[in-house]
Amino acid sequence: MDINESKYLYIRPPKEALWAMTVFLALASVFMAVKINGEWRGYGRTIPPNTIMVSGEGKVLVKPDIAVVNIGVIKEDADLGKVQQNTAEIMGQLAKFLKENKVDEKDIKTTSYSISPRYDYKEGEQKLRGYEVFQNLEVKIRDLGKVGAVLSGAAARGANQVGSLTFSVDDPKKAKEEARAIAIKDAREKAGRLSADLGVSLKKIVNYGESGGGGPQPIYAQADFGFGKGGGFPVPAPSGENEIIITVNLTYEIK
Repeated sequence: MDINESKYLYIRPPKEALWAMTVFLALASVFMAVKINGEWRGYGRTIPPNTIMVSGEGKVLVKPDIAVVNIGVIKEDADLGKVQQNTAEIMGQLAKFLKENKVDEKDIKTTSYSISPRYDYKEGEQKLRGYEVFQNLEVKIRDLGKVGAVLSGAAARGANQVGSLTFSVDDPKKAKEEARAIAIKDAREKAGRLSADLGVSLKKIVNYGESGGGGPQPIYAQADFGFGKGGGFPVPAPSGENEIIITVNLTYEIK
C-alpha cells in the first residue's frame, strides 16, 4: 500500500440509532412547519382587545332664517327676437328691483331658460304660431320681513310665474355641531353606566362612527299670490321648527 494513500476507519451505526435519528428529524420538520405556518398566519395581525360599543343621539331644533322663491317670466310672440328682447328687459328690471331691496347678487340665480315653438292645428295641419320664452330665477331672501314686498314688486315688474316659496336654514353647520356634541355626551354617559353594570373599566375609544346630520327640510308656504286678481301677496310667516338629528357610535376598549 502506498504510504500517501489515506486510510479511513468506517464504523456502521446500529439500526436502532439510525431509526431514532430518522424519527427525530421527521418530528423536527413537522414542528418547524407548524411554527412557520403559525407565524405566517399571524403576520401583521394583532389580537383585538375586549371592547364594548354604545350609541348616542343628539337632536337640535332650528328655526328657518331664509326664504327661497322662484320668480319667472313666460312670454310669447310671433317674432322670436322680439320675445327674447321683451323677456330680457323684464328680467333686467327684476334683477335691479331685487338688488334695490338688499338681495345680494349671489342670491339671485338663473335656474332655467328655454325657447319653445308654438303651433296652431287646423284641419289636421300644423302651423307655426310663434315662440314661447321662459326664464326662471331662484331668489334667496335673507330678510324674512321683506318676502311679501319682494313678491309684490316682482309681479308689478312683469313676473308672471312666482312659486315654490320655502323657508329654510341657510347654514345648519352650527346646529349640526351642537347635535353632535349632545350625541357624544349621551354615548359617554351610556358607556359609563354600562361599564359599571358589567363590572369593567373603560380605557380609550378605539372606533367612532356617525350618521344623520342632513340639512333640515324646508317649510313650504301655502299662499294665494293673487295673479290676475289685482291682489297682493299675503305671505304666511314660517311656522314650526326643523330637527337636525345625529347618531354616533363609540367603541371603547375595556379591561
